[in-house]
Amino acid sequence: MIANPAFGCMLSAEGGGYAWSLNSQQNPLTPWPNDPVSDSPHDVLYLRDEDTGVLWSATALPIRVAGAHYAATHGKGWTRFENDAHGIELELLQCVPTDDPLKLSRLRLRNRSPRARRLSVTAYVEWALGANGSTPAPFVITSRDERTGALFARNRWRPDFGDRVAFIDLAGPAHSMSGDRYEFLGPLGTVALPLALRDGAPLSGRLGAGLEPCGALQVRIELPPGTQLDLRLLLGEATDEAAAQALVEKYRVIDMDDVHADIAAQWNGLLDAVQVRTPDRALDILLNDWLPYQVAGCRLWARTAYYQASGAYGFRDQLQDVMALCVSRPDLAREHLLRAAGRQFAEGDVQHWWLPPHGQGIRTKVSDDCLWLAYVAMHYVEVSGDAAVLDEALPFLAGQPIPDGATDAFFQPEPSERQASVYEHCALAIDTSLACGAHGLPPIGSGDWNDGMNAVGAEGRGESSWLGWFLLATIGALAPYAERRDEQERAQRWRSHADALRAALERAWDGQWYRRGYYDDGTPLGSHASDECRIDAIAQSWSVLAGITDRAHAVQAMDSVDRLLLDHDNRIARLFTPPFDHSRENPGYIKGYPPGVRENGGQYTHGAVWSIFAWAGLGDGDRAGGLFNLLNPIRHGDSPEAIERYKVEPYVACADVYSVAPHLGRGGWTWYTGSAGWLYRAGLEALLGFHLHGERLRIEPCMPKDWPGFRLSYRRHGERHVTCYEIEVENPQRVCRGVAKVELDGQTLVASEEVPLADDGGTHRLRITLGP
Repeated sequence: MIANPAFGCMLSAEGGGYAWSLNSQQNPLTPWPNDPVSDSPHDVLYLRDEDTGVLWSATALPIRVAGAHYAATHGKGWTRFENDAHGIELELLQCVPTDDPLKLSRLRLRNRSPRARRLSVTAYVEWALGANGSTPAPFVITSRDERTGALFARNRWRPDFGDRVAFIDLAGPAHSMSGDRYEFLGPLGTVALPLALRDGAPLSGRLGAGLEPCGALQVRIELPPGTQLDLRLLLGEATDEAAAQALVEKYRVIDMDDVHADIAAQWNGLLDAVQVRTPDRALDILLNDWLPYQVAGCRLWARTAYYQASGAYGFRDQLQDVMALCVSRPDLAREHLLRAAGRQFAEGDVQHWWLPPHGQGIRTKVSDDCLWLAYVAMHYVEVSGDAAVLDEALPFLAGQPIPDGATDAFFQPEPSERQASVYEHCALAIDTSLACGAHGLPPIGSGDWNDGMNAVGAEGRGESSWLGWFLLATIGALAPYAERRDEQERAQRWRSHADALRAALERAWDGQWYRRGYYDDGTPLGSHASDECRIDAIAQSWSVLAGITDRAHAVQAMDSVDRLLLDHDNRIARLFTPPFDHSRENPGYIKGYPPGVRENGGQYTHGAVWSIFAWAGLGDGDRAGGLFNLLNPIRHGDSPEAIERYKVEPYVACADVYSVAPHLGRGGWTWYTGSAGWLYRAGLEALLGFHLHGERLRIEPCMPKDWPGFRLSYRRHGERHVTCYEIEVENPQRVCRGVAKVELDGQTLVASEEVPLADDGGTHRLRITLGP
């Protein structure tokens, strides 16, 4: 996955993937494949020996050469493919510049054979230029740009992107080109054997309308023995013809080293903010590199992956994601917080998801969405110290209500004339979430965090205990700010509701854990008396995250999670058990998933991570660290047997792991999952105890007691300087938590107080000693 906020591409190890501009679902440049089995590429670089007629591709797909060595290396913001077929050593380096909407490729060829080589190099793309699932081909028009010689493509029949111009360019003005896919591949041809490349004839030059569209450019080169040649390939899209011409001219001559330096600076600025070194190398790799990369590149910018192409912002989804960026890139977190606040209706509810650039989206009765705005806003303010964001004014949305008898409505709302501060948007979210059901718990609506439970409260009477805990946490975070704004009456109303809610949640105690909620008819959900879904993990973990009401109950609830939901032998943390299958009750579409898959009793990693926070909150660093280790994808790929079972990438977080045979332990979809951000925070905050509060820092780990300690480097970007803090945590008495001594630059501080942070450009050393 390589992307910037406006453009991106997904690349598989063998050369598959796709590219998009602005919106990965609504505006793909090449088709989204959604087929990890065949991994058919729609964007190919071909090489042909013009003396022998031998044809091969720059990547392993679509034409793999027997006996050739292939390698693919994925870096932060770039991918490099290498092979050594037919006496030609090849390196294809691909990246997306930090600011411009294109994929930049450098094809480097070295002639390792003893003879001069006459080669043709052909770049081919199958144009999409229409929303996934649509049929845009009849409306795509290709042309040769007279000014640059690049190949342009347009689809003017698109309401949101009709003025935009896609382009492909290979090494300057091509020797020949074509825009006719039927002609290029042939009537029975495939990308593995295109008709146009069989006989060595130049491409036809056929362009225009009424074709099955593609972009194909060809250049011919000669390589003497031992020589090297670089060719530049551009694939992108611009706002109009002039902008496309400017991009082509810029990137034909730009220094690739400068582009890579910009990309490295972008990612180093994010990834180097916090670097850790612990006794667990697999944890270090995730926290130092892959999890924050996954959050920013995939979740926030691309919003797509091989298994799911969204293009949309989910209201609750990306808000949770940016919580993981509040330390390293608070600017990105702030930007998205304001973006999300602007998707709230004047009635207090929000768009469950919306599509940029114009905001078409879905209005629902999902019950937890709006509360995430307040919860995340308070986290951002706490970490960054930027309380001024609460005074930013944003309009509400205006739009049609959900029709009677429906659970949602899709439309494009408009900004209303009414606007309010971010604080007021957050407060309204709580004000509209204070309803109670028969058991004193919040209505679940058409689903809470678990969207699949959309029928639990279909008649409006179902209740959610998880939502109760989450509401408690949100009130606890925002109420102090209401009081600081002299809104004592509002704050007191919230606190009174919270007191009653705590009592109701304790009445939902089921003997060894908390019930998940109640169906419309009052039947308990997540009870020992339930045939299916007897215990649900998130109702237990959030009893700790929300602030422990009854410690004995919280400890027993998490003991039940360990005993009933964690499969240590198979390294699976189930969301609940048993899965829904034949029960009398209908919880919703979750029951349509096979048992043990996704939310239906599989490991839904997003929810499982919350148990790490819960055990850390209870002081149990062994269980917290053990669960992180169980969820760590690297541990699912650390042996041939593990890889054969897991079957997905072992370096990024996966959304789910199947918990039932015959697919026990198999990973589900990867990359595009909210588990990445939460897993990052679980490692950094819950285990390592890194808690930034504006200009102060608290280090309060809760880690496995067999850890002798760890090191952490924090680069703080102040108003004037970058100041470094080298932090060493020592655990001589092998405890899980408890700070006994704090030293800053050799001076002893009060252990219970936060460490003041400087903005002096220096390097400071912070030493933390743990003990009882």
